[in-house]
Amino acid sequence: MRIVFMGSGEVACPALERLLASDRDQVVAVVTQPDRPQGRNLRVAACPAKVLAEAAGVPVLTPERIGAPEAVQEIQALAPDLFVVAAYGQYIPPRILAIPPLRAINIHPSLLPKYRGAAPIQSAIAAGDRETGVTILYVSQEMDAGDILLQRSFPIGENETAATLSPQLAQFGAELLMETIEALREGRAVAIPQDAAQATTVFKLSKEDGRIDWSLPAEMIRNRIRGYTPWPGCYTFVEGKRLKVLQAVITPDQSGLPGDVLRCEAEGPVVQTGQGGLLLIEVQPEGKKAMSGAAFLCGHQPKRLG
Repeated sequence: MRIVFMGSGEVACPALERLLASDRDQVVAVVTQPDRPQGRNLRVAACPAKVLAEAAGVPVLTPERIGAPEAVQEIQALAPDLFVVAAYGQYIPPRILAIPPLRAINIHPSLLPKYRGAAPIQSAIAAGDRETGVTILYVSQEMDAGDILLQRSFPIGENETAATLSPQLAQFGAELLMETIEALREGRAVAIPQDAAQATTVFKLSKEDGRIDWSLPAEMIRNRIRGYTPWPGCYTFVEGKRLKVLQAVITPDQSGLPGDVLRCEAEGPVVQTGQGGLLLIEVQPEGKKAMSGAAFLCGHQPKRLG
């Protein structure tokens, strides 16, 4: 089977690696994002999928707009049987989707129709869900609304963060992708429409989403800390300076106003929330490296966070 892979980020690489290792399929090209400034120094660099493809000797296309006429012509000339999409990052127009006879399938890290959109992993953890999953679906014009070909659940650990769960789901999704391709090859794939009435949509997170609202229950704040690691990160302010909260433990405290520092334990400060307290066991002060809550208290004795 001739496959054009469309993906960009690190989470797309396990699926691409599995396709490259297949002895029954050929990745005839990888379509990915153009090189862009990355990191704190904003150095122009290739995305992980491009690096992987070039190392494997696979042709790479990097259109600024995949719907541009020249991009359409290049992809048509490849005569693909199937598109595989994973964290590509561009809207794919109908004239592109119509090219392969087996259509385009997408790897989405949630149990669709729940958490359609840009931040499904972060949203599942932040909501306190105990499980998520991966869905392989047909690409449609409405975001993440296509018919489902394969879906399986995956547990979310009590201390799981988006940073630790994302690579696990990427590997899990790569396995489901190969199962789906075999089903398509053998003509036994069954497409199941999503129940639109059960759909929820989550949007790209912004830095402001990470600011801690201490009036929320401690459990909800802790879930957001886990879900928003590494991006956008959860933070508060102490004496006018930003303080990232990287890890926290719930305590039964209920004796002050939300944001009050109730006491300083050996492990770090305990902060009152709307329901219960939070012991901050790992933090990162503005302009400094991450440190334990105990180390933070060596130079600070805060009375209130906000």
